[in-house]
Order: sequence, then C-alpha cells, then structure tokens
Amino acid sequence: MHPNPAFRQTPEARSIAFARSRGFGMLCLNGDAAPLISHVPFVLAETGTEARLHLVRSNLIAGVVEAPTSAVIAVTGPDSYISPDWYGDPAQVPTWNYVAVHLRGQIEPLPQEALRADLDLLSAHFESRLAPKPEWTAEKMPPEALDRMMRMIRPFRFSLTQIDGTWKLNQNKPDALRLAAAEAVARSGQGVEIEQLAQLMAAIPSS
Repeated sequence: MHPNPAFRQTPEARSIAFARSRGFGMLCLNGDAAPLISHVPFVLAETGTEARLHLVRSNLIAGVVEAPTSAVIAVTGPDSYISPDWYGDPAQVPTWNYVAVHLRGQIEPLPQEALRADLDLLSAHFESRLAPKPEWTAEKMPPEALDRMMRMIRPFRFSLTQIDGTWKLNQNKPDALRLAAAEAVARSGQGVEIEQLAQLMAAIPSS
C-alpha cells in the first residue's frame, strides 16, 4: 500500500465493494523457503468480513494450510503510467496511478462437505453477471464428472481482519493538472483499464 495519506482516504465500504466486484486476486502467505502465491477467484461477503474460495489439492497453499493461517489477498484494478508531460508543468516527474485493495486475515480449511455449497455460491456470483444467458449450475454436469472434480479441490474460508486500499489518482496534484492527466490517460495511457482509471481520476471532487 502506498504510504501517502492522500491515496488512503477512500472509505472502506468502497474498497470492500471494489474487491467484491473484482472477485479475483493474489492469495499470499509465508512459506518455509519463500512466500507462497496463488491467483484465485473468491466471493467476498457484502459485509467484508469473510471470503470463500477453493484450491486444487496440488496447489502448494492447499497442502500447507491445515489450521488458521495469516494471509493476504491482493486485488488489483485499473492502472497506468503517468507522463509528466501531461500535466503541463515542468516541475513534475513520472509516476504510476492505480487502484489496489489488500484483504488481510486468516485462511483456514473447511470440511469437504462445505465444498458443494461454496462452488454453487461462486458460480452463481459470476454467472449472474452474464444475463440474459441462463446461469450455469453444477446440475448441468454429469454426476460422475462433478464428483471427480470435487475430489480434486478443497474449500477454504478467508476471515478478514483488515482492509487496506490505495486509490492513487493524482489527489495530491492541483485540479488542473489532475484533469489534464486524466484526459491524456484516456487518450494514450498504457496499462490496464485506462478508460476506467481516467474516469476515477476525473471524478475526484475539486479541492
């Protein structure tokens, strides 16, 4: 998380909504030799108190987490390089604007009996966004294929203790400079979801 307080003022509820909407992040925890990292989809409760996810049994994290273990899920959003030329002020330097939310807490395994409900929760969460197509459900799978798949994965609960959000959108710049950079990002930025980033930059209330 960026240490500048200017980028840490976004209400926690907005960071929760952002992480819930993305539903995908990097699960990180300490390993014996090095950090363990896995890219995982998840469903975050609207309250921001817990998330549900599953891991294939061959995943290193699934093999080491047998009790509540400290972990982080890092969720990233739009980002782009910001050229100092875009400000129209020679006293500026290059930077990178971005949105990121870190979910801190503990991950723990759940009984295997909880897996089916969690799979249904996850698929319903994302399938509902694909309307008007009919939602996919596990009932569409042959029972033997579903059973085989479920034997290969383990369900986990991630209990949140802290939510950290960085919304680095040039809040520390004068309005004219920030808006000029936002316009340039939308036109020629390089990064991910640059149009959304430009909209977030432009939406900051004028100081």
